[in-house]
Amino acid sequence: MSSAEQDPLAELSKEQVVGLLDDAAKNWLAHDGLWFQAVERRYGLETAIQLDAEAWSQFSTVEAQRIMRRLGMVPGGGLEALERALRLRLYARVNEQRTLWPNPRMLRFEMTACRVQEARLRKGLPDFPCREVGVVEYTEFARAIDPRIRTRCVQCPPDPRKAPAWCIWEFTLPDGPSDEAVSPDGATPVGG
Repeated sequence: MSSAEQDPLAELSKEQVVGLLDDAAKNWLAHDGLWFQAVERRYGLETAIQLDAEAWSQFSTVEAQRIMRRLGMVPGGGLEALERALRLRLYARVNEQRTLWPNPRMLRFEMTACRVQEARLRKGLPDFPCREVGVVEYTEFARAIDPRIRTRCVQCPPDPRKAPAWCIWEFTLPDGPSDEAVSPDGATPVGG
């Protein structure tokens, strides 16, 4: 194999590969935003949010499954597996986030710096109302990691910020085995 046919990443340092990963995450986020804006211009905000939620429902599952496959994880790993996977999402390369453990059956995830919201703030624009899409995104991501996990949005725009985070999500495991489905709003278990 000639040097022109070799993997170009093999020639790069670890720092350069990490830089490329950061650039790829920023490019992914830029494409997501540009796609959303194009749909919004053509069909309006409500339709754009509906279509965005549909896309995120599928993408979140795909992203979780790829992370699990890369790490050799199997579904059903609980909140510890979710915490590990959240750290490896593309968002983790462009936003600042943290996880807290209020108790052993609850993982709290906080987006402390959000590239999208902070860009809007700098431009004098209102917060992007991402709660509706976020509920779908985080519910499906967590469900792919472990179907027992329940997802609840504590705070997300357009909610007023009551804490030093753009959005806050709580993930819980029921006390025992359960196949309860999560309601579309992600707040309560269906039939619970």
